[in-house]
Amino acid sequence: MASLRRPIAKRHAEYYLTNAPSLVVLLVVNAMAFLVGVLYYVETLSSVPTFLWPLYGDSPTAIALATLSLATLLPTLGHPLDNVPQNRPLAYLHTLAFVWLFKYGIWTFIALNRRIDLYIGFDVASLYAYWFILFTHLLFVVQAFLIVHYGRTTRGALVGALALLLTNDLFDYGFGYHPPIRYDPGIVLATVTVGLSIVTVAVAAWAFDQLDE
Repeated sequence: MASLRRPIAKRHAEYYLTNAPSLVVLLVVNAMAFLVGVLYYVETLSSVPTFLWPLYGDSPTAIALATLSLATLLPTLGHPLDNVPQNRPLAYLHTLAFVWLFKYGIWTFIALNRRIDLYIGFDVASLYAYWFILFTHLLFVVQAFLIVHYGRTTRGALVGALALLLTNDLFDYGFGYHPPIRYDPGIVLATVTVGLSIVTVAVAAWAFDQLDE
């Protein structure tokens, strides 16, 4: 049954993640979404050092991590999710995929609606700039809660995820490399983003089962 901790019922997660057609479609959709996300950042990438692109491209990084996480299921297609192998490296991967998906799904909703007057509309440009981006990023949250059905976490993975999220926040707002939006984020959005990093890791700690060590 679905619950607050696991809003996607396990039977639905089992169906979509253990059957080859549905898992492959999800991986292909993720790959396409990654390319669309990169296009959003491409005009400003030249101002960012190449090795820092994963920190700058927040949403493409989230999709890339999610795709890697989902790809670990390919060897166990047809088997229940309870039989998916678990180890420490996988726990780190699944935890990072969850927190990046959850944080930037929620962050995008907050960022767009903080200055909704600059985005909302029903012309072609607004359909993409607000409705399409909002809908696709809320799907990040849905995908994050699929991961908790087969992934595990550890204390080290959670601490590492928090450290990376806060480093990303410092990069975005301390050095001015925040995602390209239509207004100056200012101290308010920066503060909300840091708070969201902490909340996201707390949600991950609550939603994931712990890896037996």
